[in-house]
Amino acid sequence: MSTTRTALVIGGGIAGPVTATALLKAGIDARVYEAYPAPSHGIGSGLALAPNGLAALDIIDAGDPVRGIALPVSKMCLSVNGKSMSVPGLADMPPLQVVDRAELSVTLHDHAVAAGVPFEYNKRLVDVEESASGITALFADGSTATADVLIGADGIRSTVRGLIDPQAPGPDYTGMLGFGALTECDAEIEPDTMTFAFGKRAYYLYWRQADGRIAWGANLPHKQYLSLTEARTVPAEHWLRIMRETYGEDVPGGELVRRTTAEDLQIVGALHIMPPVRQWSRGRMVLVGDSVHAPSNSSGQGASLAVESAVQLARCLRDLPTPQSAFAAYEGLRRSRVEGVAKRAAKINHSKTPGPVARKMMMLMMPLLSRTVMNPEKTVGHEQRYRIDWDAPVQSEPVAA
Repeated sequence: MSTTRTALVIGGGIAGPVTATALLKAGIDARVYEAYPAPSHGIGSGLALAPNGLAALDIIDAGDPVRGIALPVSKMCLSVNGKSMSVPGLADMPPLQVVDRAELSVTLHDHAVAAGVPFEYNKRLVDVEESASGITALFADGSTATADVLIGADGIRSTVRGLIDPQAPGPDYTGMLGFGALTECDAEIEPDTMTFAFGKRAYYLYWRQADGRIAWGANLPHKQYLSLTEARTVPAEHWLRIMRETYGEDVPGGELVRRTTAEDLQIVGALHIMPPVRQWSRGRMVLVGDSVHAPSNSSGQGASLAVESAVQLARCLRDLPTPQSAFAAYEGLRRSRVEGVAKRAAKINHSKTPGPVARKMMMLMMPLLSRTVMNPEKTVGHEQRYRIDWDAPVQSEPVAA
């Protein structure tokens, strides 16, 4: 029987509200502590939730609220230097749900609040004190909070990860900065289709919104690392000039960037990928979401994996007697899965910045890619078919997924 009755969840982005809601469903009182003075809305641009992520959200009754703000996209297309090819999908799977990250954060926050999750703001974690009976969080404002466990859902720059292991690696920079925009465009772009485009100099993607506007995102090669804050100190007009030089000859990339205004441009900053984290937990602390596994945006699975891990962690804390046994089971369920997705995404990242010779090779190899690399059952079938059985009891030594 579990001895975990209360939990502190550090971070109120995506993983935090889902973790706390799942814990409440598991019978564990959870409270979210967010470093920002208000919900962290307005950070990031569009992202896709895969069928496995929506299935995990359905467990906490958040799936339909998210579908209500999302755009279903059922078809994929690959474009190299303007030559397009349909990417086969998993015929028996529901479509991807494309959603603005800020709207997703609002929806998950509001769903958690409605479920009974309390949120506290201006609570920047600086340290912890652990005893045999519990763990106390120490915040920068001098306040404290105590519970049976503390869960780090505090993102890729996680404070909790450093408290668990001061030698833990930080995120790696992919060599690309992220940008996004919604714009009017006269190009003929099919609805219900997301296109992954390898332009003459850089990678971008685009799709048509329900209102007819085109959403597009750029992965701009950039040698210098710039955080979100640093990238946003640079005037948007500067970034648009660079992107017009980079994508100007591409179709429809050139028109998309020329029609994007400084006011419309969403600046995301450095795109990251987390190397494998050696230590997921220590004592009464554990990591979830981007704090422990953040595959690059190339995976299409970042948010979905975070949601899955949140739900699986709640199951483990519900069913196993001690935090330590629950954390061990949780890591056993998750590590190989999330690291496998990260490896796949890392390979895709390398293809996003090919040189002239590699780009010509991509053109020549497109027919072969359609039969091999782009075999959806082989590449993403096991990822998207993953389902969590909430009612099944967790074993103390689970078989890795």
